[in-house]
Amino acid sequence: MAEITRDVLIVGAGAAGLTAANDLRKAGLSVAVLEARDRVGGRLWTDVIEGAMLEIGGQWVSPDQDALKETLEELGLSTYSRYREGESVYIGPSGELTRFTGDIFPVAPATEKIMVELIEKLDAMVAEIDPDRPWAHPNAEALDEVSFEQWLAVQTDDQEARDNIALFIAGAMLTKPAHAFSTLQALLMAASAGSFSNLVDADFILDERVIGGLQQVPLLLAERLGDDVLLNQPVRSLEWGPSTGSGTGGVTATTDDLTVRARFAILAHAPVLYNRISFVPPMPRRQQQLHQHLSMGFVIKVHAVYDRPFWREQGLSGTAFSPYELAHEAYDNTNHDDERGTLVGFVSDKHADGGFELSAEERKERILESLSHYYGPEAKSPVVYYESDWGSEEWTRGAYAASFDLGGLHRYGNDLRTPVGPIHFACSDLAGAGYQHVDGAIRMGHLVASDIVEASRTTSAAAGSAATSAAAGSES
Repeated sequence: MAEITRDVLIVGAGAAGLTAANDLRKAGLSVAVLEARDRVGGRLWTDVIEGAMLEIGGQWVSPDQDALKETLEELGLSTYSRYREGESVYIGPSGELTRFTGDIFPVAPATEKIMVELIEKLDAMVAEIDPDRPWAHPNAEALDEVSFEQWLAVQTDDQEARDNIALFIAGAMLTKPAHAFSTLQALLMAASAGSFSNLVDADFILDERVIGGLQQVPLLLAERLGDDVLLNQPVRSLEWGPSTGSGTGGVTATTDDLTVRARFAILAHAPVLYNRISFVPPMPRRQQQLHQHLSMGFVIKVHAVYDRPFWREQGLSGTAFSPYELAHEAYDNTNHDDERGTLVGFVSDKHADGGFELSAEERKERILESLSHYYGPEAKSPVVYYESDWGSEEWTRGAYAASFDLGGLHRYGNDLRTPVGPIHFACSDLAGAGYQHVDGAIRMGHLVASDIVEASRTTSAAAGSAATSAAAGSES
């Protein structure tokens, strides 16, 4: 078995791990990035399917995502605006389709009034939440012990208002039913984007795309690291502590055919995968408990490519919403300078469960039928159809990110980023600002790299001081 030695071992070649690796290299530390997959990018994956370029994973850039925007500029990548000219469509509980413009769905005036009031109330609550420390809110425990569905039920008995407000957090972001996560978790999701209003505004949260695909970010970051990125290397065991170093801590990672020894390690992958690694000694009990209260959401991202963007001929922007449809939201996802038209739709949580109880053909038929309710019968006949199923990805296990069960965030959130000896943690699932987005992954990569550089300097200074003291003692 081959052996290598580095200052820092990074497990996971996604945006967080590769950002950290590049920062560490710039600081003069040597790195090795071990990636279980046969590609870099993690939950970013741009691929060509039947001749169509599809963003199988994350893809959008929002105006507030400064860390991502700085990385795009530094890498020389350009963006273009999502198509949004024309009217959006909404399907209500009766199945009636209404065309509209603006952010608020075209509901009855009384329901609209309640929705506006709820959005304003949630914005005020979100303003009190520090996305890096939501558990520090004075009412964190109480907010974490009531589901978002229960909280909405207390606010109003207007079911359509509740369904639509829940959609912005549940189906659209956490991809879990609103009864499965707490109000505190919902507030964190909104605070990570700046406000609840930002989540409501599709033109904000889904503002731009990267020409050529967002996976170029990790691809270009990995290119700079060269042979220090090793693919097809799932880490099977990770020994940590003084016994693996020279008395100052350290790690030894073992894959099927490689051993890596390092002073520090970064686990830069989804936290639901920590249990795929055997830790020696085991993780502390609090970390063990924490990981059992985190789980991924579940969503099918549907790509439908047509010979042309036919919905534009109808004066439609391609933006569509309905908490009552199998595909609860959909958008014009046409690629830059592509004559063909692409729609992207989303089927989440319980609907995704039901979808995978069907055969592939029946699932496709039902999803396209749902899209046709928004766009008309032409939506049933794409030239390319593809489903991104992250739940079946061995090294992801769901989408878009991990979130806590009821009561878990205020109880364990403060420990999410706490290092365990020489082991540090970084991924979008742990971010405050940019939570579950590429922006958050990059922020976490920068943060953990800075922490390790500081720790490295501290240990080096301590070692130097100890050596000086020993030399002085021997001279006397």
